[in-house]
Amino acid sequence: DGTATVRAHMDGQTFDVAVQVTGVDIQPPSFDHDVIPILARTGCSTGACHASQYGKGDFKLSLLGFAPEQDHAPIVRERSQRRVSAVDPSASLILTKPTLEVAHGGGRRFARDSYEYNLLLEWIRSGMPGPQKDAAKVVDLLVEPPTRVYRSGETQQLRVTAVFSDGRRQDVTQRAIYDSMSEAVVSVTPSGLMKAEDSGQAPVMVRYLGQAKISLVVVPFTGADPAELASYTPNNFIDELALKKWRQLGLSPAPLCSDETFVRRVFLDALGTLPPPQRVEQFLASTETDKRDQLIDEVLGLTGDPNRDVWVNEWSAYWALKWGDLIRNNRNDLGDGGMWSMYNWTRAALRENKPVDRFVRELITAEGSVFESGPANYYKIATKPDDLAEATAQVFLGVRLQCAKCHHHPFEVYSQEDYYSLAAFFTRVTTKASSDFGALGGDTVVMIRRSGDIHHPRTDQTMTPTPLRGEPIDPAQVRDLRRPLAEWLTSPDNDLFARNLANRF
Repeated sequence: DGTATVRAHMDGQTFDVAVQVTGVDIQPPSFDHDVIPILARTGCSTGACHASQYGKGDFKLSLLGFAPEQDHAPIVRERSQRRVSAVDPSASLILTKPTLEVAHGGGRRFARDSYEYNLLLEWIRSGMPGPQKDAAKVVDLLVEPPTRVYRSGETQQLRVTAVFSDGRRQDVTQRAIYDSMSEAVVSVTPSGLMKAEDSGQAPVMVRYLGQAKISLVVVPFTGADPAELASYTPNNFIDELALKKWRQLGLSPAPLCSDETFVRRVFLDALGTLPPPQRVEQFLASTETDKRDQLIDEVLGLTGDPNRDVWVNEWSAYWALKWGDLIRNNRNDLGDGGMWSMYNWTRAALRENKPVDRFVRELITAEGSVFESGPANYYKIATKPDDLAEATAQVFLGVRLQCAKCHHHPFEVYSQEDYYSLAAFFTRVTTKASSDFGALGGDTVVMIRRSGDIHHPRTDQTMTPTPLRGEPIDPAQVRDLRRPLAEWLTSPDNDLFARNLANRF
């Protein structure tokens, strides 16, 4: 508690702010929220150091501290308690090795007078408290500024605030980890000071205790023609978004492509084939102002005129092949009968222009014979709950969960808890052989059993079905757990689903 004056200097100007602080309750450093992030930030708990499979120098930590309950004992108790010293805290190996007062294979990680050193020293002096079972979890990060336009050479100090599950907020700028995703555009120091290097756009990723956010850095190009931007007329909302980004980046739009290029692109992108010569000649000869829009509707079978919707079979066949690649439709896993069943269902859905959300819901909730129900083959390609969770997240959300099966992904917000909570939706799916197509028919029936669960491999906790970053589902109230998953997956509020499907098409 007390009073102080904060003085700011800029361009020869000075400004003072009087500050009064009251009600401060100084707590010892937290193992969960202070010590663990420092070990991650300095590289001690990375996969290349003490968090490798067997650790380093007989000292093993969890990857980036994602299992703090496993890290306290190796630091405090192992090696006859040499890593920390309650009698002489400054002689602790956890301080003397990273500062190279004692030989250290990992080199210097921080200086003796640094924030990291002083925090660890204070933690040791405070009795080295361990992780708290009821400690609040970090549920979000606020990074400031979230985006900004810079001139080359400008700098910006990031500010990072952690939001905890108990509603508390705390400045964690000095404990967060910073990574530039493009050093050519922006560099960043370990303390979060960014510098715009060259023209372009790039994010700086900020990580703290399993949460990840970015600050988007935009450094405009020079030389854009203002007249070209002013004369550009958007044709749809996508053009409007592109125009906004061009202005921000200082770019001029490319000129409109020729009719010859346009007709070729439409056929190749939509149908996977070159346009027939006679259709090219007809298109080039047309003087209608909306002939491009008409061509798009024609190849997609959306004109409503059977005489013009002649490409719908080619369109549905081409995109059924693309969808088949995504959902892994193949005869090696499904046999000829299952493969054709799934292909025909997919193609029919495309031909009738079935809404994508309905298409996905039918696939996720499919049951019955894999020969009679095409989407049921989804559960023959992948049969285990964890495999189904990975496939569903990747195909329909654009999220790779594979790393989270074993550990929290360093560059994602998804943990082992998220992974197995998603897998829990598929624990009641089972299959049985069927002789409806003959003893040698090879039919399989997908069905839902009354119970089924999955356990966290590290804690042995029974996982509650929970969508990624969503609310848990009570398994006692729902027999087919896939149905609430499908509703969440295809919800209009699910930005992951919308973004991913837009990119797929």
